[in-house]
Amino acid sequence: MSSLPYLNPERTAALYKAAAERILLIDGAYGSMLQSYHLDEAGYRGARFSDFAHDVKGNNDLLVLTQPKIVAAVHQAYLDAGADFLETNTFNATRISQADYHMEGLVHELNYEGARVARQLCDRKTDQTPDKPRFVLGILGPTNRTASISPDVNDPGFRLVTFDDLAVSYREATLGLIEGGADVIMIETVFDTLNAKAALYALDQLFADKGFRMPVMISGTITDKSGRTLSGQTAEAFAYSLLHAKPMAIGLNCALGASDLRPYIEEIGLAAPQALVSTHPNAGLPNAFGGYDETPEDMAKVIGEFADSGLVNIVGGCCGSTPRHIEAIAKAVHGKAPRVVAR
Repeated sequence: MSSLPYLNPERTAALYKAAAERILLIDGAYGSMLQSYHLDEAGYRGARFSDFAHDVKGNNDLLVLTQPKIVAAVHQAYLDAGADFLETNTFNATRISQADYHMEGLVHELNYEGARVARQLCDRKTDQTPDKPRFVLGILGPTNRTASISPDVNDPGFRLVTFDDLAVSYREATLGLIEGGADVIMIETVFDTLNAKAALYALDQLFADKGFRMPVMISGTITDKSGRTLSGQTAEAFAYSLLHAKPMAIGLNCALGASDLRPYIEEIGLAAPQALVSTHPNAGLPNAFGGYDETPEDMAKVIGEFADSGLVNIVGGCCGSTPRHIEAIAKAVHGKAPRVVAR
């Protein structure tokens, strides 16, 4: 990224200071937590969208508008568990993904409100514990399209989305996150590095136009035990192909449990000596019913070993994790030194 000044220099300085002193915690899963409220179609719609022409159940990002108290309750549970970062509830809040619900026109508002709700809670928690500031991760999900792979085996050159489509979509979402109060932009669950490059391009252009920059985190996903992303890269290649953006942190999340991610986290660290390394794995692999069986204690034990081995700077949970998982991970890494970053 460019050498422009940071948008929030005091908060950014506090973030880097905290990262130098201790291992920081990202929160856990949102989808499963929100599903635990068993909202029906009317619950997702709320009063505002009661007459909307299309089904919206399952659009978890919409809940920042229709059920903000539920989203805030999930955020608060993670803060109380010890999280340093709150992820905005905006994983699918891009024009490309919201097209499934015919809600493309809400993208800016979804991101703005997603960041605003998290910002309020982080500020309140920071006021209560000024020695432990809390930060908002503005989340850019991967979208439900891939720029590198054809969905049609009979037409390998066909694409459902272009680089430019992705860049425009990411720029729109990022602007809402910035205006809502995000501290960091996180390009998360990257299964196609070309998608991530489009996001980084959009961020670079937006920052240049606005005259400021923000810290950026990148988190890829290893899709199976082959050790590669969906677009075919190893963890090492994934890191090397994105480090030109000089992210604050780079790492892996989702898909695999913590123990299966260990060798790939180590690869990322070796490839990126000057960046922080993050990981927020699933609570194990999904079972036959789509649930996750890894207990908080099991997950914390593995991530605690990551810390003992000097592999990580930022940890947390993805699919299947809960506030109990984050609380256990917080205890497991407490007092352990963060991975040493080259300067």
